[in-house]
Amino acid sequence: MQNILGFKDSKQYKKDIQLLSPAGNLTKLKIALNYGADAVYGGVSHFSLRNRASKDFSYDDFKIGIDYAHSMSKKVYVTINGFPFNSQIETLKNHIAKMRDLNPDAFIIATPGVIKLTKNIAPNIPIHLSTQANVLNALDASVYYDMGVKRIVVAREISLNDCEEIKKLLPDLELEMFIHGSMCFAFSGRCLISALQHGRVPNRGSCANDCRFDYKYFVRNKDNDKLIEFDPNEFYVKNPDNDVLMRLQEEYDVGTHIFNAKDLNLASHLHQILQSNVIDALKIEGRTKSTYYAGITARTYRMAIDDFINKISRPNLYQYELHTLKNRGFTDGYVVHRPFARLDTQNHVSAISQGSYQVCAEVDESGKYCLCKHTIRKGDVLEIISPLSYYSNINFNTDTKAIFKKNNIESLNNLVQLYNDNAIIDSSDSNMKLSCKNNENGVIFCIDNRYYIRFLKICLYNGKELDSIHSGNTNLIVLPFELPPLSFLRVKLQEIE
Repeated sequence: MQNILGFKDSKQYKKDIQLLSPAGNLTKLKIALNYGADAVYGGVSHFSLRNRASKDFSYDDFKIGIDYAHSMSKKVYVTINGFPFNSQIETLKNHIAKMRDLNPDAFIIATPGVIKLTKNIAPNIPIHLSTQANVLNALDASVYYDMGVKRIVVAREISLNDCEEIKKLLPDLELEMFIHGSMCFAFSGRCLISALQHGRVPNRGSCANDCRFDYKYFVRNKDNDKLIEFDPNEFYVKNPDNDVLMRLQEEYDVGTHIFNAKDLNLASHLHQILQSNVIDALKIEGRTKSTYYAGITARTYRMAIDDFINKISRPNLYQYELHTLKNRGFTDGYVVHRPFARLDTQNHVSAISQGSYQVCAEVDESGKYCLCKHTIRKGDVLEIISPLSYYSNINFNTDTKAIFKKNNIESLNNLVQLYNDNAIIDSSDSNMKLSCKNNENGVIFCIDNRYYIRFLKICLYNGKELDSIHSGNTNLIVLPFELPPLSFLRVKLQEIE
């Protein structure tokens, strides 16, 4: 349901606020931009703090991504936000020069030395300060501003009030804020647990996510020096991966995931952030997350931003979509509340949980084929998730009655009737919109402005017809109808057999 917010004249609020999404590889870059992001960020090499994501990008692919974004009048920011050692400086110089030549829109950097180095090597590229620099106040912000930094990605521990104070002193300095994604239990990501236990240094891009492990509690027997069952007076955590032990003090019976921070989710506070008129860019974390994550987060926050401009708020819809993603539970972090005022930022139960939906297939860039990501059976009904531009109406309902159960599917005749009753006619750009249709291979129908596809046949690109197909099968599925490129087909998780 839509709610009209008590806004003042929207003209006094930013209408050009930027939505910035993660790009872990070229496909995710394209998905994020098509699903609503104004810009993306990513990197090549271990200087970008995400080794796994950086390995998916070559310099050539990154150049393709930059050109692709620029063709859409969108931007790409290069992450060079690692903390280099002396032995890496010459390699870093070469890397900066290579990235400069790709013509990105900015560099994201964490340290003063690298800022100075970059200004010498690439004076034409704007510099954004990484959240790793931990800027929490106007004093630190002014130092980096004087160094020539155009934008600061504020520390995740900062409050909105502190952002307002920085903007008062430095009105020309752009402020970027994280609004969604994984959180680190350490201060702005400056953690050493992974380095101590694995030799993998988080601030050099190789965090092993030790904070997510399901640690076991041990205490030491004073009589024989052996580790025994938990005692609340003294206990240890043992890394199940390599048996490293650490002594900790913690309240009794809080669970085993004692380091595990919940994921940030500020969708329900977005109107408050935008009303402040001090934030220039909203940033989503997650270069190592899935392609579906890249699409859903960009699409949902794009809806929220556009709703704000139109003086509408649909927090239930935003949360419905974001909860379809795998997550560690959600928290609104510290933008509205101070850290000491929050007691629900850690997930003590599990390292990660399933979202409410399962992605069953991903549509390729042609829109004619899809690749199976989870079991699909003949007769299955799956929801089509596409960029917002392909919908004639985005007033999506969140009522689960609109979701068809796989074990109680409508007959083909009823689906065809739904097609006849719900057919959308849009002569202006009907070829660009999702619409109801049917043929011998499948049916597309619409309920509550959501579109569903039923596979009457599962036909592969090689001509073979199947009754079902499972994840791991790399053969392309021929879609019954051409769908918007880079779409997803999903089903509610509890309905999967």
